[in-house]
Amino acid sequence: QVQLVESGGGLVQTGGSLRLSCAASGGTFSRYIMGWFRQAPGKEREFVAQISWVRPPTYYTDSVKGRFTISRDNAKNTVYLQMNTLKPEDTAVYYCAASSSGGSSVREYAYWGQGTQVTVSS
Repeated sequence: QVQLVESGGGLVQTGGSLRLSCAASGGTFSRYIMGWFRQAPGKEREFVAQISWVRPPTYYTDSVKGRFTISRDNAKNTVYLQMNTLKPEDTAVYYCAASSSGGSSVREYAYWGQGTQVTVSS
């Protein structure tokens, strides 16, 4: 059983930056493909980014390419999401998740954190 705890959310102005962290415990972190998802009010949870060990190791949804960077530190059991040039449409609760197979569907991820709120003001 893997436990995930996100942190780093907050309120930022348009064009600003935030770095989200997700600390994992209770499992072999390096074995999992890690993903970030987000959910805006009234919308479905959507895929943001994934990091695995295959080439290419990272994958992003089109709307964040060039602005967001996912990375992981297996020694610290932590995955990060660096978010730059933030836009109001990035406002959402951000979740990290762990999967044995990866992908962009929420169904592929067995373990989820509680989420952290990101609000981008215009």
